[in-house]
Amino acid sequence: RQGLRASSPNSVMAARPLVTVQKEGKTTPLPKTFSSALRYDIIQFVHRQMSKNKRIPYAVSRRAGHQTSAESWGTGRAVARIPRVSGGGTHRSGQGAFGNMCRGGRMFAPTKTYRKWHARTNRKVKKLAVRAALAAAAVPALVMARGHNLENVPEIPLVVPSSVEALEKTKDAVKLLKDVGAYADVQKVDGTRKIRAGRGKMRNRRYTTRKGPLLVVSKRCEAVKAFRNIPGIDINYVSSLNLLRLAPGGHAGRLIVWTEDAFNQLDKRLKVKEIVGLPDSKRVVNSEEVQGVCRAKKRPARKQSAMKPRPRLNPAAGPEHKVQKKKILAAQKFNKDPKNRLAKKKARKAAEKLWLGKVRGTLDRKGKPKEKKPKNEKKKRTHELPIKKRKRGPIPESKKQYKKLSGK
Repeated sequence: RQGLRASSPNSVMAARPLVTVQKEGKTTPLPKTFSSALRYDIIQFVHRQMSKNKRIPYAVSRRAGHQTSAESWGTGRAVARIPRVSGGGTHRSGQGAFGNMCRGGRMFAPTKTYRKWHARTNRKVKKLAVRAALAAAAVPALVMARGHNLENVPEIPLVVPSSVEALEKTKDAVKLLKDVGAYADVQKVDGTRKIRAGRGKMRNRRYTTRKGPLLVVSKRCEAVKAFRNIPGIDINYVSSLNLLRLAPGGHAGRLIVWTEDAFNQLDKRLKVKEIVGLPDSKRVVNSEEVQGVCRAKKRPARKQSAMKPRPRLNPAAGPEHKVQKKKILAAQKFNKDPKNRLAKKKARKAAEKLWLGKVRGTLDRKGKPKEKKPKNEKKKRTHELPIKKRKRGPIPESKKQYKKLSGK
């Protein structure tokens, strides 16, 4: 797949690459607009501002929460000074009213229809955002990253003959999209139709779908009727390019199908005489010219643990390190011998057995077995009332079980 590929924006202008007009085989020069800077920040800002202009005002009722007779009881009655419903003989009387913390009260700061809903955007910033969105639509990687299917698309930007604007039937429009490899993206859109989550499904916008290709034509024509019923396809005139369609959701890189006339009129309509703005930083940094003179990537220094002493602040760090190293090497050498490993294992088991014996009471503090006293030598209790014996819990079998039973 061919596409726009250059080391820097300046080399794009110098080369003036040619774009193929599909189905005819002829070529046309790439407009200067496609070499504009990729300003994702401006695209997102302008999209956010423009999308505010289609909001519909909403507000709660002016009288909501105040349709009751209520008055504060004042101070001295050991209750809050919130207004309370007057009257008696019902649960409602004496209940708090009006406040946003009360049941049946109004909301805090009730919404008003005269809120500032719309937002104004500077004309030059809008133009800059449109140019950046068009430049992103000429980079195949960005178009694919946006989710479009480019498996069968021969080239980006995708230009079709001007005769497409004369199509009247939808079946002819579908055939054209199949011929230029853009119909796979339409099929992807058709499979993403889902019921909308939320209240919108009851408000005439029940289904949601993904975005497909954008068709840009040079004027009002029959092709608008032919393409408008294909799912996912939007139509735009080159004289009034809309950023909300060039970069839906503020995400640049939409798949655009251009007619030849619209493609050739692009620079004239946008009044682009030269590339204005900063060059694309990613494209410049990753270019061969810049990468050729860059230093090799350095390995980052290892982070020192906060618990360990820092060698620079510890004057005895060198000798301490050597002593520790000797100990580790000696332990490794000792553990290599299987006899030593077996002896360590036996010693560990013996220590555990000794500890269990002390816990159970079968061994004394020195580890020797306790002598059992004969039953006859037990002292007789002088208590008149019988003493209840304390129930002994289960005897632990291991150190882990002892901790579990003792709750430690």
